[in-house]
Amino acid sequence: MGAPTISLAGEFHPMSNERYSRDVSDDVRRKIKLFAILVIISFLGLWLRIWYLQVLKGSDFMGLSENNRVRLVSLPSYRGEITDRNGVSLASIRPSFNLYITPEDVQDLGETLNTLKEKIDFDIQKVKDDIRQSQPFLDVLIKADIQRDQVAFVEENNRLLGGIHLKVEPLRNYHYKDLAAHALGYLGEINKDKLMQGEAGYRMGDIVGKEGIEFLFEKEMQGKKGYKEVEVDVSGRELAVLRKSPPQSGNHLQLTLDLRIQQVVERLMTGTEEEPINGSAVVIKVQTGEILAITSKPSFDPNLFSAGISVSEWRKLLFNSQHPLQNRAIDGQYPPGSVYKIIAAYAALEEKAVTPEETVFCPGYFRLGRRVYRCWRRGGHGEVDLHDALVQSCDVYFYTVGHKLGIDTLGRYAKMLGMGSLTRVNLVGEKPGLVPTKEWKLKARGEEWLAGETISASIGQGFNLVTPIQQARLIATVANGGMVLKPYLVRKIKDKDGRVVKEMFPSIEKRLESQPDTLSIIQKGLFGVVNEKRGTGWRARLKKIIVAGKTGTAQVVRLKKVPDSEEEETPYKYRDHAWFVGYAPFENPEIAVAVIVEHGGHGGAAAAPIVRQIIQTYNKYYPQIPSEVKNPETPDSGA
Repeated sequence: MGAPTISLAGEFHPMSNERYSRDVSDDVRRKIKLFAILVIISFLGLWLRIWYLQVLKGSDFMGLSENNRVRLVSLPSYRGEITDRNGVSLASIRPSFNLYITPEDVQDLGETLNTLKEKIDFDIQKVKDDIRQSQPFLDVLIKADIQRDQVAFVEENNRLLGGIHLKVEPLRNYHYKDLAAHALGYLGEINKDKLMQGEAGYRMGDIVGKEGIEFLFEKEMQGKKGYKEVEVDVSGRELAVLRKSPPQSGNHLQLTLDLRIQQVVERLMTGTEEEPINGSAVVIKVQTGEILAITSKPSFDPNLFSAGISVSEWRKLLFNSQHPLQNRAIDGQYPPGSVYKIIAAYAALEEKAVTPEETVFCPGYFRLGRRVYRCWRRGGHGEVDLHDALVQSCDVYFYTVGHKLGIDTLGRYAKMLGMGSLTRVNLVGEKPGLVPTKEWKLKARGEEWLAGETISASIGQGFNLVTPIQQARLIATVANGGMVLKPYLVRKIKDKDGRVVKEMFPSIEKRLESQPDTLSIIQKGLFGVVNEKRGTGWRARLKKIIVAGKTGTAQVVRLKKVPDSEEEETPYKYRDHAWFVGYAPFENPEIAVAVIVEHGGHGGAAAAPIVRQIIQTYNKYYPQIPSEVKNPETPDSGA
């Protein structure tokens, strides 16, 4: 029988109660089933999520978790030292406090950086850009070499500055500031291009060599980074060191420079506060090509770059009208002036265009067609032979010689003596200068060579261009009897224990195949330039050591000739450059010197005294057998 039910009229019906119970039971079962499905789906979703986190992404999250507790911290390498030839340190490292940020440990980046900015001057935008480009949990440099009061500020506020921390790291230190700055070079942050090229061992923020020796020998000096595993708290503060692998030092460089001579050269080429000098000086050993001193003025302090140069300081250097970043010794290209007469004399003797005894009459000018070319001495030199022409720097004699030889012959001998090509010294940015020829002018300018241009070229004017280091090599070649040497700056590479890894030796580019007497005749002429009565280089003369050399006055622009008394009225930028190249001692040459003083006027007056003092300094530290020269009366200062 079915369950009883109750009718509308109040009668009792057993079947109605039974149907009601059945309906309620069905509804409960549906809800239980739905709930069970939901529970199963939830557990299935939870299981899938756990599987994703544990299996698919387990290693990634494990790494992040480990990084949140254990960090691998890179330890900078110790850059190799640079010393002079006697072992005196020119560049080493010193400890510095560097400020870093770990972005993941910072709660509010903007507020944190602004708080630091109140006490420490740095480029906020650069730091933000570096953070965007950095990898997770890698430190980003805020500022290097901060001051002690700034260190104290960071330490006092370390709980407020989560993610900010200090590291004591090695910093490049140039002991003598701007001394030989262009040769040594400087350091700077690695650029994106080098990183993209896949340079091994580097990452963003690393400091690398940018110019000079620092750049060329970067691999030898950089060393090898170390690392340490540290345990950190939630703010990134170091709690304990778990493991450590110390960094390795780079190799050390011993240069050919002599600090004692370099210091004197720097002082002489600086000039005075009232009359500073722009120019360059190069001192090399005649028999080996070792550079004892090299400078370019004005200069700069490479220490500015070690800790990261500010934008304002960089702009001051970059837009300075005196161009302190330019290395004039290797990329300053100047007309050689009368120093070129050495080349013209060599070419004339080799080609037998003249004999040593043959004379030329100098009335003070040389006429070619309608054009008149003046000699530097207005009244002329009278009858002069090759020796007299070198001693007195007679323009007319060399106009005559150049006209006989022609520009292509002059150019061939200029190249033979090392002009127009790189010396391949251990420096970056060297320029080759220019040796003009008929072919060169046709290609470069689309014009035929003019006969009058040979006249100018024969005394080192016109299109001729040379660098100071080329001039130093030229005079060394004459002094040593015809060896064209490769100048070099690095003597030895040593490891951290002082063992020699590599040693550099003299390299002869070529030997001049000249006639037996050619160089001897020229050498005697250069002796006379300094030591004879009418020599133009008498200001380079010394009593206890015999100096030989050649003066040069290089025209900057062609101006109407004015009396000497009025030359000082010529605007500075239009004044002639002053050259002097010389070597000593005459009997057994050891060093050669080339000096250029920009807009200095006559070489005999401005550059020769500097060379005299440089040679005197060399003789002080490397004494020669005294060989006194009987000095004649004071002669002309000349070209």
